[in-house]
Amino acid sequence: MTEPENTPLQPMPTDWRRALAVVAHPDDLEYGCAAAIAAWTDEGREVAYVLATRGEAGIDSLDPETCGPLREREQRASAAVVGVSAVEFLGHRDGVIEYGLPLRRDIAAAIRRHRPELVITLNHRDTWGGVAWNTPDHVAVGRATLDAAADAGNRWIFPELTRQGLRPWNGVRWVAVAGSAAPTHAVEASPGLERAVASLLEHRTYIEALTDEDPGTYARDFLTGHAAAAGERFGGRPAVAFELFPR
Repeated sequence: MTEPENTPLQPMPTDWRRALAVVAHPDDLEYGCAAAIAAWTDEGREVAYVLATRGEAGIDSLDPETCGPLREREQRASAAVVGVSAVEFLGHRDGVIEYGLPLRRDIAAAIRRHRPELVITLNHRDTWGGVAWNTPDHVAVGRATLDAAADAGNRWIFPELTRQGLRPWNGVRWVAVAGSAAPTHAVEASPGLERAVASLLEHRTYIEALTDEDPGTYARDFLTGHAAAAGERFGGRPAVAFELFPR
């Protein structure tokens, strides 16, 4: 059930040590929740990234063979800014990710490898709050991540993973969806906001292809604006909002 727009956002749970963020493309996390990730790694929590693609179809002026490695490098540099060193790419094709068993299996395998208590993903719904159409890649990966959080704990789903040495993991306690139009929880953005801006700026090639604005101004305005909007339901403090699904 959708929360009323004026309902205060609750603080995110803090009784966890490991998180895994699963998204479709390089830059998805930097546009969504890097400030929260910076705050978490500051507290000594472990966060790993898994990306379904290398973002190779994301820049019209660059062919995929050139673009993919470049965006992978930018993503690794971006993750390092907020204290994340574990970054994996699943190798699905950018722009044509299909929801289905192969995607669920790959994400379930990642969850078994990293054994997180918190799983993070991006908006899995058809639109961004009914204002703009979401991309099929975001929908497929977000939905598959929600499903794979359960798949990872069931020994009879994808038994080949067990034969590969990836034991079932029933330890996922929450899936947090960033970019949701129906957020329920939030993390204060202020401690990690400057690093979030710097993290987004590591995707300079993508930003320069996206807008004619100064990249620094663009990144700061985008992130501070979204943090301020979420903060209206979080005691006036700049925030990163999530829709939290307990498991």
